[in-house]
Amino acid sequence: MISHPSRHCAVELQALPSRIGQVRRIVSAQLRYWHLDSLTERASLGVTELLTNVHRHVRPDKTCTVRLELLLDRLTVSVHDHDPRLPVLGDADALADSLATCGRGLAMIAALSESWGARPDGDSGKVVWFTLPAAEDAPRAPAPGPALAGVHPPDPAPGPAAAPEFAPAATPEPEPALVEAVVAASPAPARSAVPG
Repeated sequence: MISHPSRHCAVELQALPSRIGQVRRIVSAQLRYWHLDSLTERASLGVTELLTNVHRHVRPDKTCTVRLELLLDRLTVSVHDHDPRLPVLGDADALADSLATCGRGLAMIAALSESWGARPDGDSGKVVWFTLPAAEDAPRAPAPGPALAGVHPPDPAPGPAAAPEFAPAATPEPEPALVEAVVAASPAPARSAVPG
């Protein structure tokens, strides 16, 4: 059980390629500080996908805020931007096409998270979020091997789950081969020199 009932972290940024890597390192360092090392890869991959969506699709202002909230046994990662258009999960048949060059990010978010969704945020913005089950990690040495090897969707947590602040989007099951291919092709998250 986590001793602090709630923890928060927020980073405001322009969703530019150079900043996305920096935020990924900040997320990794914050999770290590909270002793949640086991969530680092999935949270970093998820935040990278959400920030890439802001970079590619949000007009005209690329300013956004990444928030991490640890509440009891649930980590919620959210990205708030100033574009009211809600994201749409791509068609599974189109995503399965090996020539598809976009539309896989939300399918990957659905596969790696416990739940995810999007909601309007005021008159001119939205929040896209995902949750991961959290339990404090025991101190341990880093595992050898490729950073993303063996990343799979989490098993459902036993017992009643805490309801997210907003209702999750209805998500079709992603194609397992597609998710594995996208995860395998993703670069390893950068490691920070920040102790934690």
